[in-house]
Amino acid sequence: MPIARFVRALAAAAAVAVAGCASLPGTHGAPPEPVPTAPPLPRNAEPPRPSINLSGFPLPYRQGYADGCASATGVRHRDEARYASDPNYRTGWDDGVALCRRK
Repeated sequence: MPIARFVRALAAAAAVAVAGCASLPGTHGAPPEPVPTAPPLPRNAEPPRPSINLSGFPLPYRQGYADGCASATGVRHRDEARYASDPNYRTGWDDGVALCRRK
């Protein structure tokens, strides 16, 4: 009879494994939580002076850096159209998030 005991144990293990894969009721297909956003800096506005020296960098980079640094605290400040089309703004934003998140 040891084979019958093994088969029952295997069936019980399979039932536990299948039950662990079930999703919680009401969560199937639920959309992800939206990221809170705030308005980015206007295109022609000089951003606030950062804690690092950005002199020599173009205005779009400095604006992206300021928006990215402000986003590192949780509320996203980003001009999506500029992020998609302006490499200076995008690089500044990415750098701002990365450097300000480390502080």
